[in-house]
Amino acid sequence: MSESTRRDFLVKAAQGTALAATGGLVWWFLLQNQARATPFAIRPPGAGTEAEFNALCIKCGLCLPACPYGTLKLAAAGESIPIGTPYFLPRDVPCYMCPDIPCKVACPTGALDPELTDIHQASMGLAVIDIESCLSWQGLRCEVCHRDCPVTNKAITVVHHPRKTSKHAVFVPLVHSEHCTGCGICEKVCPTDVPAIRIVQADLVQGKMGAHYRLGWTIDTPITQEFVPAQEAGPVRPGVDTTGAGVDYLND
Repeated sequence: MSESTRRDFLVKAAQGTALAATGGLVWWFLLQNQARATPFAIRPPGAGTEAEFNALCIKCGLCLPACPYGTLKLAAAGESIPIGTPYFLPRDVPCYMCPDIPCKVACPTGALDPELTDIHQASMGLAVIDIESCLSWQGLRCEVCHRDCPVTNKAITVVHHPRKTSKHAVFVPLVHSEHCTGCGICEKVCPTDVPAIRIVQADLVQGKMGAHYRLGWTIDTPITQEFVPAQEAGPVRPGVDTTGAGVDYLND
């Protein structure tokens, strides 16, 4: 082997080694990115928890063309979402809540729950209002989120709210988590420069009461029955217990 041939061979071998090393670093970076992926994505209707969804989603992308509004996109490398999984940005294009849920129908693995038949039962996220930026909470009449919400007068209602800084009350939007689907239409239509109402994953903002707490007024038992004064319950006979326990307390 001539000197020039040997030199070329060594150069190409070094280049191949460098390329392999670089490819390995890229792959290592992608794996690290996946390990650090945060569960902030708003998923299509029917997706379960992040762990459940990522276990079933095969990143096929079939849900994207099924959506007639172009709502969904696939996470790219470098995003804080697992690569290739579908999500959407409500401020760009929200979910317009198709009654037939075509993205769910297109999913071949059940990552989008096939048992979901009513789009109003979807739970893509939860609307959260920043009252320091919301126009209504600042005393202006807006209420756009309430008017455009597809779950009319259930997911978002307008309530009368007193103000400490003024003798005039204001009307403000209030989100009801049990009815909010997380479609993001409210975020899309919010007129502030940065939306004052955002869709987030419910687990990031909702607390949970301990099982040892008891809300007596929500439990229908003899102990929690509303007390009825004796004069409203009819005439009282001496020596008869009016609590309903059937105890002759005068003869104890």
